[in-house]
Amino acid sequence: MLIAGFPAGPIGANCFVVAPGPNERCVVIDPGQDAVRQLDDTLREHKLRPAAVILTHGHYDHVWSVAPVCGAHDVPAFIHPEDRFMLSDPGAAIGVPSGSPFFGGATFTEPSEVRELKDGQRLGLEDLLGVDFVVGHAPGHTRGSVTFRVPRAGGPPDGSEQEADVLFSGDLLFAGSIGRTDLPGGDPRAILESLARVVLPLPDDTIVLPGHGPQTTIGRERVSNPFLTRLRDPGTARTGM
Repeated sequence: MLIAGFPAGPIGANCFVVAPGPNERCVVIDPGQDAVRQLDDTLREHKLRPAAVILTHGHYDHVWSVAPVCGAHDVPAFIHPEDRFMLSDPGAAIGVPSGSPFFGGATFTEPSEVRELKDGQRLGLEDLLGVDFVVGHAPGHTRGSVTFRVPRAGGPPDGSEQEADVLFSGDLLFAGSIGRTDLPGGDPRAILESLARVVLPLPDDTIVLPGHGPQTTIGRERVSNPFLTRLRDPGTARTGM
């Protein structure tokens, strides 16, 4: 399986492309602010053709470029219904009035085709890509935050075995921290419940590719991330980014 990614925009939101290999169709995850040029370079480098855009949540730093990417490649966008409103009004998600100069005069619209995600859903891309994604609804950072898990059984179509599950965690889980919960729709209790339900049951060797920062593993976070150890040993902790 081919996974390529880069941090986009001033906040450095990670955008990923996932494909069974070079010269194949791919999925684009979270094309954020100023992502188009870097995404085009990545697609060209690996000779990839997008089949869909999937979004871990609706914050502007993760969805800024979704409409132009979907329009350029004539593909649908997938997002949880609780966060769908952010595609056309990203300011509402961060407490910024519509039309605010915060976005530098940029306007936002939904892509022409939007499909809504639900917990436990498989996206049905295995026949098309040789790779499938399992959706985990994980509210707390936003009401519609989700993760995307690629099970190890969903490896390349040549029959070779994928070594470990891969979790695209969005802003639920970072290396050493978790997503902030102080913006509209954030909920500190909900994010801890999501961590307990979505993250802790996963195998230790699961590779975590977060919405910001470097990759990590579930095993590493289980023993070192204060927000996960808090779930075993209740105490005080403040949510991070």
